[in-house]
Amino acid sequence: MRFLLALLLLAAPLAAQKDFLTADETDQVRIVQDPDERLALYVKFAQQRISLLDQLFAKQKAGRSGLIHDTLEQYTEIMDAIDSYIDNSIHKQKPPTSMGLVAKAQKEMVAQLEKFAELDPPDKGRYQFALDQAIETTKDSVEINEQDLKTRTHDVEMREAELKKQREELLTPQGKEEAQKQQTRIASEKEGVAPGKKKPSLLKPGEKLGESIPDPKSSKDDKDGKKK
Repeated sequence: MRFLLALLLLAAPLAAQKDFLTADETDQVRIVQDPDERLALYVKFAQQRISLLDQLFAKQKAGRSGLIHDTLEQYTEIMDAIDSYIDNSIHKQKPPTSMGLVAKAQKEMVAQLEKFAELDPPDKGRYQFALDQAIETTKDSVEINEQDLKTRTHDVEMREAELKKQREELLTPQGKEEAQKQQTRIASEKEGVAPGKKKPSLLKPGEKLGESIPDPKSSKDDKDGKKK
């Protein structure tokens, strides 16, 4: 019970943070430069989220669905960080050698996530999507981490080439025009108007913001007063 309470107290401030790692975890990652050691850290952090989820799922408690949701999102972000870090290491020609061990640990974690998915508590709807995403992301990560290094390297190079091509296309006049149209469309959607159309205004024709058009009747009365 005390252990669960401690976990809940730990998770509460984490849920309020946008970062998927705590400040201490971020410091640990920053200090470790060896690719395999850094991957081991990411795996450890993911396993800690699984342990926390195990505690949260063990007992119904008010407000737990929010903690489950946030913890699942943190876990999924860690899975994405693992894949991104491996790809980046391969790109720098410093591939890690522990991808097989990472995949093994991920299989164990996805098995636990699938057990959580079999449960059907009343608050399941509040974290269902996050749980599905966590399972899907982990399975995808396992698949690519089980690839041989040659295949993984080829995939990384292909993605890099595609990104380079997209960047070069944006530098052409046509690409710049398309990018400008896209920005205009996004800005128009934020304003709530269709692209190319003016934003609706409550100002009368000829009236400018900060000034008002004189009342015609009032102007006529002023002229009549001057004639008298």
